[in-house]
Amino acid sequence: MSDTSPRPTDLLASLGRDLDRGATPDDDSRAALSRLHDRLAADAASSGLLDVAYRTLDTPVGTLLLAATDQGVVRIAFDVEGHDAVLDRIARTVSPRVLRSPARLDRLATEIDEYFAGERRTFDLPLDLTMASGPFRREVLSHLRDIGYGRTASYAQVAVAAGSPRAVRAVGTACAKNPLPLVVPCHRVVRSDGTSGSYAGGPEAKRLLLALESAA
Repeated sequence: MSDTSPRPTDLLASLGRDLDRGATPDDDSRAALSRLHDRLAADAASSGLLDVAYRTLDTPVGTLLLAATDQGVVRIAFDVEGHDAVLDRIARTVSPRVLRSPARLDRLATEIDEYFAGERRTFDLPLDLTMASGPFRREVLSHLRDIGYGRTASYAQVAVAAGSPRAVRAVGTACAKNPLPLVVPCHRVVRSDGTSGSYAGGPEAKRLLLALESAA
């Protein structure tokens, strides 16, 4: 007879999502559950049961989902993308062993806070491009990091830099599907007429980021 009881990692994942939603009866209970979850997550990590750690972070462009593997930052997602849907995609693409474990994301959270405070212009973190599908998209992402803080490039210019001048639409798709916005700055890619264009976090988020950098 098969064992249908929940796996420890499944219980941890469920608890982590409940904590993110604030689904606990009061502050004391939430604090106790948070301590329990963090201890269990640490045990899971030390036992090799944690492949992807995640946490959320409140920012001027909304609450971001941050996720990382042992290799580096693997996903940054906006509210409008649906955090639960993103976590499900991570579980299917990277590993099902996805747990809320903020400690692994502390450095990234600090650097993002510094960026929004105007104290940081580049991110110094290893990246995991597992969720960037296809060689051309990865090529585009590599060129996005060459666009300096406070500067912009057109989709056409990025296509030329990526070695495919006619692939302007594919560059747009690569930017839209960028799994690591902010750290890989697709918000700095604009239309040839200078208008901002689309963005995974929404047009207002893109305008805010461009205004933040231009004001520095």
